[in-house]
Amino acid sequence: MSSPQHSGISVSIVSHGQMAMVVNLLKDLEAWCRSSIVEVILTLNLAESFVFNHEGYDFPVRVIQNTVPKGFAANHNHAASKVRGSLLCIMNPDLRIHEDILTPLAEVMNRYPQVGLAAPRVIDKQGRIEDSARYFPHPWEVLSKAMGGKSRRFESSGDAIIFPDWVAGMLLLIRVPLFQKLKGLDARYFLYYEDVDFCARLRLAGHRIAYVSSTVVVHEAQRTSHRNLRYMRWHLSSMLRFFLSSVYRRVRKQQSSQAPWSL
Repeated sequence: MSSPQHSGISVSIVSHGQMAMVVNLLKDLEAWCRSSIVEVILTLNLAESFVFNHEGYDFPVRVIQNTVPKGFAANHNHAASKVRGSLLCIMNPDLRIHEDILTPLAEVMNRYPQVGLAAPRVIDKQGRIEDSARYFPHPWEVLSKAMGGKSRRFESSGDAIIFPDWVAGMLLLIRVPLFQKLKGLDARYFLYYEDVDFCARLRLAGHRIAYVSSTVVVHEAQRTSHRNLRYMRWHLSSMLRFFLSSVYRRVRKQQSSQAPWSL
């Protein structure tokens, strides 16, 4: 991976035939976040029928066209190898932004050197808070959820900053040197659980994840794994890979011997 050259933020977005969503997101970024963005790296993972003009934005938009579709981790790792910013923002295309979210997240990371990753509060289109800040999963919890139970999630009040075990990967702001040190996302997870694994490895390296309640993004969720058997198989295989990994065993051991985190 290349060394960062600028102090701003490089945004990585991957489109899976979602260019209409991407255009809306880029407009949002230009309206609210352009002062902190060095560049946007847009990866087209599938052929797009939507004609896209990457010029004319207040920040450069660099386009990568895949000849063969790649997984979530491989796409963002490839984009990260080309970034010029000191911070990398991994961002899903199915988000809408109505405020400057990047500056507050970056300020939290500047204020707390122990924080290696920051994420905003995520709400759905109806304004309901999504459970994007969570405890590390446990097999029994997953089984309970399959039978109608709910995942444990970290609760926040007001504008508090909390420090969950992991945050869902629809929007992650990461220090580029740390991303490089951890060798990026684990590409063995083709889809799902890359965020859980990365947060676990980040914690094992002595860093923390900050969930910044005062910053909000809207997630226009697709929930593909709930409807498509192929995506459901990817979800289940990724879950099994994580539970059988040394990363999971090590982070569970660390948690059992570690006092609760505070600043």
